[in-house]
Amino acid sequence: MTFRNYHVPYQVDAQYSKKAAYFSMEYAIHQPLKIYSGGLGFLSGSHLRGAYQLKQNMIGIGILWKYGYYDQTRNQDQTLQPAWMEKSYSFLEETDIKFQILIHDHPVWVKVLYLAPEVFGTAPLFLLSTDLPENDYVSQTITHRLYDANVSTKVAQFILLGIGGAKLIDELGFNPDVYHLNEAHGISAAFYLLNKFKSIHTLRKHLVFTTHTPEEAGNEKHDIYLCHKMTYFCGLSIDEVRKLTGIQDDQFNHSLVALRFARKANGVSQLHGHVSRAMWGHYEGICDITAITNAQDYVYWADERLYTHKNNNDDWAIDDRKWYLKKRAFETVADQTGKLFDPNVLTIVWARRFAGYKRPDFLTYDMQRFERLLNNPKYPVQIIWAGKPYPVDHPAISTFNQLVHLSKRYKNVAVLIGYELMLSRRLKQAADVWLNNPRVPREASGTSGMTAAMNGAVNLSTDDGWIPEFAKYGINSFVVPKANYDNMTVHEQDEYDLNKLYDILENEILPLYYDRHDAWREIVKNGMTDVEEQFDSKRMAREYYEIMYNV
Repeated sequence: MTFRNYHVPYQVDAQYSKKAAYFSMEYAIHQPLKIYSGGLGFLSGSHLRGAYQLKQNMIGIGILWKYGYYDQTRNQDQTLQPAWMEKSYSFLEETDIKFQILIHDHPVWVKVLYLAPEVFGTAPLFLLSTDLPENDYVSQTITHRLYDANVSTKVAQFILLGIGGAKLIDELGFNPDVYHLNEAHGISAAFYLLNKFKSIHTLRKHLVFTTHTPEEAGNEKHDIYLCHKMTYFCGLSIDEVRKLTGIQDDQFNHSLVALRFARKANGVSQLHGHVSRAMWGHYEGICDITAITNAQDYVYWADERLYTHKNNNDDWAIDDRKWYLKKRAFETVADQTGKLFDPNVLTIVWARRFAGYKRPDFLTYDMQRFERLLNNPKYPVQIIWAGKPYPVDHPAISTFNQLVHLSKRYKNVAVLIGYELMLSRRLKQAADVWLNNPRVPREASGTSGMTAAMNGAVNLSTDDGWIPEFAKYGINSFVVPKANYDNMTVHEQDEYDLNKLYDILENEILPLYYDRHDAWREIVKNGMTDVEEQFDSKRMAREYYEIMYNV
């Protein structure tokens, strides 16, 4: 096929006829395509799946990471060992597109690979790579590792996604009505488009922005002189950049610039929209910030048989299917840890990116209650931890390793590696309780609980991200009631949340699961029902057209 004057290769639904180009650093589409790290990628992958199911006129722009994010392996003592292995993909198509962009005032060749919609059921995805023999070695390494720890390499990656992605669109002849930046990594596209449109007013008509970070310190900032030196601004002087962006200090704040250049922005839950408006509201010249709550693709994630049994009101079959899903997942636990878990025992799973604010080891903050939980003869439990820290986030890696060492003391505690799409699905199927305990309000959305509910797990969570829009206490989930966190120290907040969490586990969840299992099953079924429509990616993809694109 030709990739010139490109059109999506399916019949577009008329209500989604506006052309959209979606920029994201990572996409979690299917286990074999390892170009993602965590939640942002899970969201992007589900968005492209939802867009395909609705037959939207959208293409995705991303980067083909030669070594992926990293492969999670173990040292001899079972602690975490990051490894980088070259990936190859027979299902990606070579295109005839190759072009140059400037990075550090140096021409860098970019080639483009294509993921066709029919391969995994997504909107078309174009992936950029600098790993070409025409480039010097340093230029080749730009697309080696997702979120490279080297600052200059990371800025080069941002240039490639933004400027390279925008130039690719011109090479394709796609002419989108909307350039959608999923996070601010690709905001360099705006400087390319300013050269193209010759007007910041015209740029704003075409640019929309999704922010995922609920605190200002977490947003990417880089030295403005470094960015200029690396040709981030497409030939503009620093004085011109300051005048256009309003940035007066020496830190180029990617998200702030995106908010000033976009016609509209959105947070990724209703709560995050509120937090974002409060966080950015004191800055001049920012666009309106609305909210579109994240979602996950029901078709990809949900266990079909569980839903069939629920819809047939076959409670015995629901229990039988959940028992089988747990048993199958526990084979992975046995393979990795040598521990034989029992599918009849209530299983708590904490699995997502390891980060301090997510409090991965929260249950261990009170070892006395932790021991009591693990050694309860009347109400036995099993606990599984899994997740990937950033490979240079040493505090998070230390937490992971501490949990590995702790797990060696118990037959009913396991810490797993390889937390990617396949293991994520298995662990959601294994979970009776999906534990989510970030410090409020630091989780922008947190979508793992959605896919857990699609697999018959009950959410036990602090009241953050998407949870306030979903949770009905004791009906479809259990939630730590909010306190006046603004007047608490971090230690006081942790202590409050932990005591409430243990009280809910010990006094409500465990007796319900073992003594009133029919009532427990109703909570499972309610969660499955409530998550199916409201938090499916088709709803999200539809709202992006209605709220962000069709204006």
